[in-house]
Amino acid sequence: MKSILKKVLVGILGSQVRRLRKRHDFKIIGVVGSIGKTSTKLAIAKALAGEKRVRYQEGNYNDIVSVPLVLFGNEMPALWNVFSWIKIIFLNEIQIFRQFPFDFAVLELGTDKPGDIADFRKYLHLDVAVLTAVTPEHMEFFGSIQNVAEEEWSVSFFSDIVFANKDLCKIIPENIDHKKICFYGKDFGAVYKIENIKKVEEGFNFEISYKGGSIGSLSIKALSEVEVYSACVSLALAKHLMLSLESAKRSIESHTAFAGRMQKLEGIKKSTIIDDTYNASPESMKIALDTLYSYQTSQRIAILGMMNELGKFSKEEHEKVGKLCNPKLLDLVVTIGKDANEYLAKSAKKNGCEVYEAKNSQDAGEFVKTKIKEGAVILAKGSQNGVFAEEALKPLLANTSDSSRLVRQSKEWMRKKLG
Repeated sequence: MKSILKKVLVGILGSQVRRLRKRHDFKIIGVVGSIGKTSTKLAIAKALAGEKRVRYQEGNYNDIVSVPLVLFGNEMPALWNVFSWIKIIFLNEIQIFRQFPFDFAVLELGTDKPGDIADFRKYLHLDVAVLTAVTPEHMEFFGSIQNVAEEEWSVSFFSDIVFANKDLCKIIPENIDHKKICFYGKDFGAVYKIENIKKVEEGFNFEISYKGGSIGSLSIKALSEVEVYSACVSLALAKHLMLSLESAKRSIESHTAFAGRMQKLEGIKKSTIIDDTYNASPESMKIALDTLYSYQTSQRIAILGMMNELGKFSKEEHEKVGKLCNPKLLDLVVTIGKDANEYLAKSAKKNGCEVYEAKNSQDAGEFVKTKIKEGAVILAKGSQNGVFAEEALKPLLANTSDSSRLVRQSKEWMRKKLG
């Protein structure tokens, strides 16, 4: 019954999206990828908004039903809330025939299983697609990294051009039209190339070149070098769309981290918290640990939650993360969730790390609170459902009011966590 209702909604909303596009002149940019979708989407939206009117959504409205809601500026009701859906459909119809007050829409397109990306073709055609990464994700359903690549690259079949991260998209299926691809990144072959990266106190300084010539020097506030990629593709799109590079640069440099995505928070005992609790995958775990290791401090603590939906690869991938836990660079590893406690913890212990297997995220936070030394740096990272590593940070915040800056703090999410 649920799948039937979803199909009906997709049919109606999809028709409205197609008619909205037909009546109004605006461009759609879609962001896909195994990691970094939301951060990249927001960075692009902010960069373009310096000069143009941009419609986007700060959360993760990224499935076949919720994406149309972004275009019409609606919030997602419960699937069974018939009256809310009737109201949304009615208001959408009115909006189709009114003036559309946006030049661009920046959307995030997500996938949980093979075919999800291709489904967006039912009602979307993208002027530009951005592919952030091809790394292990939802392996319970994909089964192999090749299948992940096939899924993410399928966006090219309904896009005019694909801006792809050269460094993180190593696998390209044979049936992809290479003429559509424009690479960005540090590796050889990137059309928009990141060069001369320097780590500074508050972030990174770097240059972006286009076909060998510099198009801008940027200075961004960021915890991880991976955020440089979002800045790079944002400036690249500004150039591709023939917008002001200076305006885009100003917007990019003023861009700040969002909840749960490499956000820096002040902790007790003058500690620094790296809040990366939005979600977790093997590659993003590695990036987060590398970020923690880059800090010069007397104590480093990693709170690492379970990575969900890895299926038969879960044991292997959690063990790999455990092997990345370097006892010379980590003073304490705290794990949350069944597979993290069983596999990651065991692997980290074998590596020589001090490890605490927490009962839940609250237990993890209370334990870390007893171990923090002056000036420590604490990383928190994990998947959402059943883990919710952000809750481990609440006892560690210097300012309790900062709990509102954590991810998933709405009444609906808090009910889910308590349930």
